[in-house]
Amino acid sequence: MKTRFLTVLFVLGLFICMLDTTITNVSLPTISNALHVGLDDMSWALNVYLILFAALTIPLTRLAEVYGIQKGFLLGVILFGMGSIVSAAAPALNILLIGRAIQSIGAAIVFPLAMTLAISLVNDDHRTGMIGILGITQGIAGALGPTIGGIVTQFFGWRWIFLINVPLVIIMLVLGMIYLTLKHEVQHKQRLDVWGAILSIIFLSSLSIGLIQGRVWGWHAWLTITCFGLSSMSFILFLIVEQRSVNPMVPLQLFKNRVFSISAIIIILSNLFLVATTVILPTYFTSIAGFDALHASLLVAPISLAIFIFSPISGFAQAIIQPKWLLTLGFLIMTCGYLWLANGALVNQTQTILSGTMVGMGYGLIAGPILVIAAGSLHGKLLTASQSVTSVLRQVGAMLAVAIFITSLYGNLALSKKQSQSYAESSVNKLAIPSEQKTTMIGKIAHKSHDDHFIQTDTTALPREISDSIKDIEIHTTVLLRSSFEKLYAISVPFLLMCAVLSLFLKEKQPL
Repeated sequence: MKTRFLTVLFVLGLFICMLDTTITNVSLPTISNALHVGLDDMSWALNVYLILFAALTIPLTRLAEVYGIQKGFLLGVILFGMGSIVSAAAPALNILLIGRAIQSIGAAIVFPLAMTLAISLVNDDHRTGMIGILGITQGIAGALGPTIGGIVTQFFGWRWIFLINVPLVIIMLVLGMIYLTLKHEVQHKQRLDVWGAILSIIFLSSLSIGLIQGRVWGWHAWLTITCFGLSSMSFILFLIVEQRSVNPMVPLQLFKNRVFSISAIIIILSNLFLVATTVILPTYFTSIAGFDALHASLLVAPISLAIFIFSPISGFAQAIIQPKWLLTLGFLIMTCGYLWLANGALVNQTQTILSGTMVGMGYGLIAGPILVIAAGSLHGKLLTASQSVTSVLRQVGAMLAVAIFITSLYGNLALSKKQSQSYAESSVNKLAIPSEQKTTMIGKIAHKSHDDHFIQTDTTALPREISDSIKDIEIHTTVLLRSSFEKLYAISVPFLLMCAVLSLFLKEKQPL
């Protein structure tokens, strides 16, 4: 019974940490309007969570090892709850960012420790099942974020996307106080790798900021180059320090293992391609298709449902099918979903749902096996280190998705709007109307093309010729804007196929 309650405790910890990486995605425009700030500034409510989560996970995990993992876990839960309350009560953006930062620090502690403590609950014979449950939780929570965020924002208001964490935090604290052995917990007194911690924070934070802000600053801007330069230098110094450290922050022998290294790449890429759909699709539905946040969130909900269904199937299938075949199949199914999204699925809601379901199905087949393979037969410090590293890799995948897909999307949209404007000018100039009226129409069309949301014009009161011309221009514009999204999915297909091939080189376990 105790094991079951502790499993619930750790699963809840993983769930709230991963949920809050994506729950604000759909709600950002609503929060932006409520707090009277621009979307670029508001995006930091998401960015600060991802950056601190990635940068602090490894050093805070090692600190918890010194003073007690279970105590550290509960401290992280308390911080996450406090951050949620501050975020929900925020009267302005700066307070919201402080709340999100506190949340992220809590998540950076809770996430890896929940993984380690949960796996330690069972013996080696049941490890695969436990890791499968943890993998399913992570995948579902991340994918559910936009859906839950949209529904809660629509019916209860944006502040409740943070307040819903509070009862979960209370449940976790009660379970922790009852079932964790806090008084008699073994503390591992050891020398802290201070320089390793500092360098890892500099490396991951500068990398994160560069990836996230590169689009805003410009990829050739000195700030972006400085971030990537600092990241590269600190990473090299980190490797040197870790090789010489008696008690390294990250045991580099993890990466000497080919299986763990390939697993690390797959964890990054699978999360990249999942986040690319859960972030990009809602943007299309709200900005181009004209749906509200609730409608958009419901259209991406089947992705979460597919993960929920196929992750357990994948977990059970490992008993009879080699994990590498499950991973390969998962990437191939994701490829099919991306191909469909690139070739007409966005035109029809039913096709969008089915193609998104394929992406979720593929990810579900990947989520369970990859964590089992990555953990291998690790124990003790190596097990804890592996969970810290894999949790960071998930965040890196999410940040890469934002950096690559959002940047590419803005580039595609800018080109599409330019082409649309040229088409509009050509169409308007053919109309038999006064030159001044033509200039006015072209000006209005140009202004409208720069709006964040594309809304079709009401032409019922306009003359037939002008009405038909505007409708033709807007249909043409919609096709061009939709193609901006479709191109992203088309370009991704070869990389998904490469992931499928890479999966074939994995073995289930390779002891270190």
